Amino acid sequence: MSKKHRVLCTSRNYREVIGLAKLRKINLLVIGKHGGATRKGKLISSTQRMARLAKVISNFSPDLTISFCTPDVSRISYGLGIKHIAFSDSPHAEAVMRLSVPLVQKLLIPWIIPKNEFTKYGISEKNIIQYRAIDASVMVKEKSSQHKMNTDKSRRTIVIRPEESQASYTVEKTSSYKIIEKICKKSSDYNIIVLARYPMQKKDLKSRFGKKIKVMEKVVDGKSLLSVTDLFIGSGGTMTAESALMGIPTISYNAVPNYIEDYLVKIGIVRRESNPKRIISVIECMLNEKETIRKKARKVLNTMEDPYLKLTKTIQQMN
Repeated sequence: MSKKHRVLCTSRNYREVIGLAKLRKINLLVIGKHGGATRKGKLISSTQRMARLAKVISNFSPDLTISFCTPDVSRISYGLGIKHIAFSDSPHAEAVMRLSVPLVQKLLIPWIIPKNEFTKYGISEKNIIQYRAIDASVMVKEKSSQHKMNTDKSRRTIVIRPEESQASYTVEKTSSYKIIEKICKKSSDYNIIVLARYPMQKKDLKSRFGKKIKVMEKVVDGKSLLSVTDLFIGSGGTMTAESALMGIPTISYNAVPNYIEDYLVKIGIVRRESNPKRIISVIECMLNEKETIRKKARKVLNTMEDPYLKLTKTIQQMN
């Protein structure tokens, strides 16, 4: 699309987004920052970002904005009279949905999420377009230009993704730390890699578990890390879906209950387990079923379409 049109990509200063953009050589204009865990912090960061972003968008004067249901973009697009198309697979993110969905012209969502999960936030059903794919399938099908990571081949590799501790929608019922603690008792059997989200989380993990685990120092390309992973444990979000669709034995401790995780559990390519006492037996069971899981995931992935095609069709119909 960028070959035929002028495209401006913006982001707030969020560690993982900025890191991944550099890895993938995506030119981002960074405006504003993440507001942290508190409501006041989120509000102040959002209002400051909108003030700066409004000037940039006004000067760029686009015909269309596209976002992943970003409240700042919704408000600015509405204020400047610019059409806005949004993607979302997260109706559970109530605060974000309430602030963005009512101002969106077209909303694109995975087919497994009922439209009424979004109409309750103030958008007409006719303006919701479903595509037969999970967002993570795009990343799985995409060829990765990143090199595979080096790991100790004599041991199986387990990658753990802690929960999104600063999101308003995270359910604080299962801490990944308790799960990591149990797995560390078998640290001689596995390479235990933990992909932290925030600097403070990274520091805390190192303090608690020391050399029993390897905490990634830098942002990594998820696919390059998953390509050397024997088993993945996640909170039920995007990386959980990505791992499952790659055919990697995947466990969700369900810190973020959502339709995507429910679907992946239902079709048998994700196992849900939030009890740390059972985690070792579940790990061993899933590792033994690796080939079966891989075949099932490939079959599921092959049924999914490219959401980009739905996007381009939607843009054409709006002109």
